[in-house]
Amino acid sequence: MRQIILDTETTGLEPKQGHKIIEVGCVELVNRKLTGNNFHFYLNPKRFIDDGAIEVHGLTNEFLEDKPLFEDIADKLHDYLKGAEIVIHNAPFDVGFINNEYALMGSEHDDMKTWCEITDTLQMARKMFPGQRNSLDALCKRYEIDNSQRQLHGALLDAEILADVYLMMTGGQGSLLMGDEALTSDSNAKKLDRSKLKLTVVKATPEELLEHEERLKSIATESGDCLWNTLDKENKKVN
Repeated sequence: MRQIILDTETTGLEPKQGHKIIEVGCVELVNRKLTGNNFHFYLNPKRFIDDGAIEVHGLTNEFLEDKPLFEDIADKLHDYLKGAEIVIHNAPFDVGFINNEYALMGSEHDDMKTWCEITDTLQMARKMFPGQRNSLDALCKRYEIDNSQRQLHGALLDAEILADVYLMMTGGQGSLLMGDEALTSDSNAKKLDRSKLKLTVVKATPEELLEHEERLKSIATESGDCLWNTLDKENKKVN
């Protein structure tokens, strides 16, 4: 199962007003694991960037002056995305811009839906959390995902963050380990062969156990109860 998490940055909000893509960033998931096979380009739009857009992503015409045009990377992008499930937050925005870029070239690839599957995480979030804020930042806060590096929007950074959000929205991280023996959420996944593991058991010292007991007493005094003590008593009854 190949999925591509995609994001773009643009010169403005409407391709119908002549706005263009200036950055495209993608990260690849295969069987819900990041592969490191990313796709990332800054692009020269051959037009001025709106001041409001610069405030969002920080990309300027001076920075993009020596970057490739969309047509220079169009075939690479198509080959990278073709046949995959493309996961986008607010998909109509990015898909509309990508389709417009291909249309301006006179390309046959001007309708992404004909050569890949589109999944919109914003629509997913609105169904899961109706009436709540469902921006990427809001979802990061809801799922306790660190987005502290997101001072400005950036296509590749936002795609990486969205990958974490998407995995949480669809059942959590797909794997705990990389490789053939990964623990996964799939019912037909391989189980970890524990016979191959050499685990070292480190037991608490008497001093550490005493500190632990004192801490539990402090919690019980402050809150009126301590769940750990309750579970420990029940466990002793069973044993």
